[in-house]
Amino acid sequence: MRKLASIQRVLNLIPIPDADAIELAQINGWQCVVRKGSFPIGSLGVYLEIDAVPPERPMFDFLLKGQARTKSFRIRTMRLRGALSQGLLMPLSDFPEVAGLEDGTDCTELLGVTKYEPPPPDGMGDYGGPFHPLIHKTDEIRLQSMPSLLEELRGLAYCIVEKCDGTSSTLTADEDGTFHVYGRNHEIAESDNIFWRATRRCNVKEALQKNPDLALQCEVVGPGVQKNHMGLQYVELRAFNLFRKSTGEHLGQSALDKFCEEWNIPQARVLEWGEDFQHTQESLLKLADWVYEGTKNPREGIVLRPQKPVHSHLLGGRLSFKVINNTYLLKGGV
Repeated sequence: MRKLASIQRVLNLIPIPDADAIELAQINGWQCVVRKGSFPIGSLGVYLEIDAVPPERPMFDFLLKGQARTKSFRIRTMRLRGALSQGLLMPLSDFPEVAGLEDGTDCTELLGVTKYEPPPPDGMGDYGGPFHPLIHKTDEIRLQSMPSLLEELRGLAYCIVEKCDGTSSTLTADEDGTFHVYGRNHEIAESDNIFWRATRRCNVKEALQKNPDLALQCEVVGPGVQKNHMGLQYVELRAFNLFRKSTGEHLGQSALDKFCEEWNIPQARVLEWGEDFQHTQESLLKLADWVYEGTKNPREGIVLRPQKPVHSHLLGGRLSFKVINNTYLLKGGV
């Protein structure tokens, strides 16, 4: 689970040119604007990540600037006096219930902080049942929330995949051939909706009926989905994960490539394939900051993982993380 609100230590302070009242505080791999002198290096505070939706409490009213609170209100990426600010750091004294909590403690539920979810795309379809119990839902931690993930990947053979800007879908079939289409959180009933239209544009149903132990995780992209930043003419799939239900394992990029090539299923584009990972956070942010091929629209970001699945001790599962394009976030992306 993502730590939308947590106790965090200020690792460094960075001056903002021509700004007398504010400065940048470094929190993990993030930086956010704070009032100058309010958080010395080494001090603790309550940090809310971008996409966090604060609860209705008086200490957050200054964020509204006189506007009515709505469900879509959230912490966003922004520029203040030319400096990139991502997140909100607040004094521990504002939250008596966190007294005594240690650095890194997740207090999302304790403080009633929730995650912003963009409105579902039009034509999403009707509820068809719960999510498959044997398949992991798709989610990747952001590198800035855990920069030490770089060291777990250091020196390994790796791949960097373009993050497609759409809505996630998981596809699989039962032994009897029954085909299932899932959205992010539940099954989608068969009808003329974006999920089922996307699957009908390729051989994915037949492929999974022939391989019922597999699940394919994809992004649904195209017209009507997240403003179609990829500039596509039709709603389509972009596969990014292949999962084996019987063992609970994610298969590697090579297995995904082979499966998609055999069945002519479109994939998320591989941007870099290397044998010795040596990237830094700065170099990855630079790589993420580009546009989708054939458009002027900023790409959502990139996803990194070893070529062959590796267990992450930090994550307690598969080593995999994302880097979101700051230009995309500044333009309102999630």
